[in-house]
Amino acid sequence: MTDALGWRRKFGVIAPSTNTIVEPDFYRMGVPGVTSHFSRIHIRDQNMAGDEGMERLLDQIRDEIGASCERVMTCEPDYMVMGMSAETFWGGVEGNRQFVKQIHDLTGLQVATGAEACERALKLYGARRIGVVTPYQPVGDANVRTFFSELGFEVDKIIGLKCPTAVSIAHVTEDELRAAIQELASGDVDAVIQCGTNLSMVGLADEAERWLGLPVIAINAATWWMALRENGIEDRVEGAGRLLREH
Repeated sequence: MTDALGWRRKFGVIAPSTNTIVEPDFYRMGVPGVTSHFSRIHIRDQNMAGDEGMERLLDQIRDEIGASCERVMTCEPDYMVMGMSAETFWGGVEGNRQFVKQIHDLTGLQVATGAEACERALKLYGARRIGVVTPYQPVGDANVRTFFSELGFEVDKIIGLKCPTAVSIAHVTEDELRAAIQELASGDVDAVIQCGTNLSMVGLADEAERWLGLPVIAINAATWWMALRENGIEDRVEGAGRLLREH
């Protein structure tokens, strides 16, 4: 039998319990016949101040992700989407590969990750030199740099906002993000990447591409784009950047 609303695809999405941005972002980019079904990773300690705090946050994600996958599988999704990004960059290219394998082993499904989605977007645009904005601590930024460098991209600069808690990531203002984008774009880059699924960047990235004249890739838009296209869904989406509007 076909799902009444998810008649094209049902996506199982894994996100931290502290994340208030990725779910509404995915809904705003929705297309007919595709539904998103969220399972939350219980974050008991959202403190991510300093490298140790961020490592503890990721430890909680690793401890809980199996149960979160098990829960979402009860709705019988067709495909998995990661509504978190730090863990998908951790350990560089091999770390992302192992993470994808872990999710596939747990669910039997293919999966879209933010790291791979950004890689695909950059290759689509032919970008080589990039600037990155994240909400992470230095240890997170180092893993982001490793991932992109291993793929052959030149990381000109990373602006890490060092958000003190997981919830506070969603409190970063548009003015702060605009300033970061402008600073990164001044470095003669081919593209700007935003990491961190709890940063609200989709709408701003769409606008920034128009006045900067270069790709500004919001990770939630890139991940959603990858999920749709991997499933043969070619619908174009307005207001979420060039990826979803043109490709």
